[in-house]
Amino acid sequence: MDNKLDSAQGEYLPPVGGGEVERIDGVEGTKQTKSAAASVPVGPELPPLTADQFRVYNRLAVQMEYFHDHFRKTWTTLHTAATTRRLPPRLTTRTLLDEGLHLVRYLTAHHDIEESYLYPILARKMPQFRDAVSSPSSKHNKKKGTECELIRQHRMIHEGMDDFEAYLRACKDKTEEFDFDVLREKMDTWGEVLLKHLDEEVKELGAETMRRYWTVDEMRSIPI
Repeated sequence: MDNKLDSAQGEYLPPVGGGEVERIDGVEGTKQTKSAAASVPVGPELPPLTADQFRVYNRLAVQMEYFHDHFRKTWTTLHTAATTRRLPPRLTTRTLLDEGLHLVRYLTAHHDIEESYLYPILARKMPQFRDAVSSPSSKHNKKKGTECELIRQHRMIHEGMDDFEAYLRACKDKTEEFDFDVLREKMDTWGEVLLKHLDEEVKELGAETMRRYWTVDEMRSIPI
């Protein structure tokens, strides 16, 4: 993840009582929900974070959300077209297929970087990333029952996405006729887990979770 994303973080107020983060300068912080709180280790109540501390601890969540927002928008464009059986404005069938293939390529690269670089760093202290240390980069094919939840979600996404990609390529090569109903069918097998993953991963990287594992200096030293 590029450090240029730091400029998009805006200003944040620290959360009060582990609740919602105030939005300043048009950028949202990460909300702590029951799902996110479940991953936070039990321990003594921590003092409120200063605004600067919150920015440091929430940095990875903000950077991750930058990419995830792009994935959500592309997914929504494709799925809306499939559901309504209508091409979006200014898109042809061919460019719609290209949008789908771009989503596949970017998601695959994103997950490869996470599994080979980011997750192993986080796994040094965070058990929810720990078994990613030995996961094979670029394959997303760990055996069932051996992966953490985020890696399991990667595997499920790629199982469905592989079939989705094959269909798009067949349509581009004109070996199969494009059909909106088939496109929707190919997306629905992995859409729910994709959207769930995009939300849960950001929550795992939120300030209230990260502060229980890392010091401010350690967070600043994570080279991402």
